Amino acid sequence: MKHNQAIGNVLNLLLAVWLFLSPWVVGFAGVMPAAWTAWLSGIAIAVFAIAALAAFAEWEEWINLILGIWVLISPWIVHVASQHRPTVTLLLTGLAIAIIAAIELWMMHRAPPRIAA
Repeated sequence: MKHNQAIGNVLNLLLAVWLFLSPWVVGFAGVMPAAWTAWLSGIAIAVFAIAALAAFAEWEEWINLILGIWVLISPWIVHVASQHRPTVTLLLTGLAIAIIAAIELWMMHRAPPRIAA
């Protein structure tokens, strides 16, 4: 695994821990749909980030991209978008996770620079 891929996976792992703890830290543990979304998504993202750190595979980045998008849009799907704290937390955390995964995927597929002779 390249150094920059490890950094992205460590960042996603830290964001997963944040996501898991956020219902208590931010104060929406009583909003069950949002709290369960944060807890389960945080666990799933952490599992795939750890798996990518142990043995990197492209599909793990795709899964984290999908999970990040899920967290990003989840306030509207689990009907908590009218509540500010969980919505902002899930939206920003999901956006960060999705962006990190997208950057890692882009870096894997970008063409190496060509040197003209």
